[in-house]
Amino acid sequence: GSPRRLLLVSNSTLHGGGYLGHCQQHIQSFLGQKVKRVLFIPYALHDRDAYARTAREKFESLGYGLDSIHESCDPVEAVRKSEAIFIGGGNTFRLLKALYDNSLIHEIRKRVLEDGIPYMGSSAGTNVATISINTTNDMPIVYPPSLQALGLVPFNINPHYLDPDVKSTHMGETREERIRQYHEEPNTPPVLGLREGAMLLVEGDKATLQGVTGARLFLRGKKPTEHEPGTDFSFLLIDSNSLNP
Repeated sequence: GSPRRLLLVSNSTLHGGGYLGHCQQHIQSFLGQKVKRVLFIPYALHDRDAYARTAREKFESLGYGLDSIHESCDPVEAVRKSEAIFIGGGNTFRLLKALYDNSLIHEIRKRVLEDGIPYMGSSAGTNVATISINTTNDMPIVYPPSLQALGLVPFNINPHYLDPDVKSTHMGETREERIRQYHEEPNTPPVLGLREGAMLLVEGDKATLQGVTGARLFLRGKKPTEHEPGTDFSFLLIDSNSLNP
């Protein structure tokens, strides 16, 4: 079994609440009392100083110290010494490019998959925890060297998943249609559409849907299925090719 521990959150802010307010109890039970400091990776936003201040304020209110990787002179060493990692939201392409530019892909994978330190992502930080960022909602404002991401789980996630608005006159593709187009390509892994307010907790080889909203699961060649909080998604942690027809 894998020692990995992941908390993959759809969104940082839920309507009517503050930054990470909707998931702060999940964060505390996930990090527990052993973790004293969290390494924050703010690369998805341009103003990293302001982003780090927001994250630091939140985590300190929960009883954790926070170090932002952009303040470190050696980002790789910062990952090697970290007790837990949190990657925040913003633009997924900008985030992944910075992870490659700073040679962090391999180091984060090793710390999480081999050393078992907790990894938390929200929005773009959840996107990069998966196989690839092919199913992000973001614009490719920069070019990462690859769309392959950290691969901490063997499937993809679509954060901020939106259901079609039946009253809308918008003629562009729905989120569901875009994911179906992705699955028209060969050998594409499952995509878990996490609605705002939902999160996936991964502990070793067990994955559970948590939060206040559900999720929609897309498997290549099959009709999407609807899932409520509490759903056991452990089957997604096996090689995703075996789930494809």
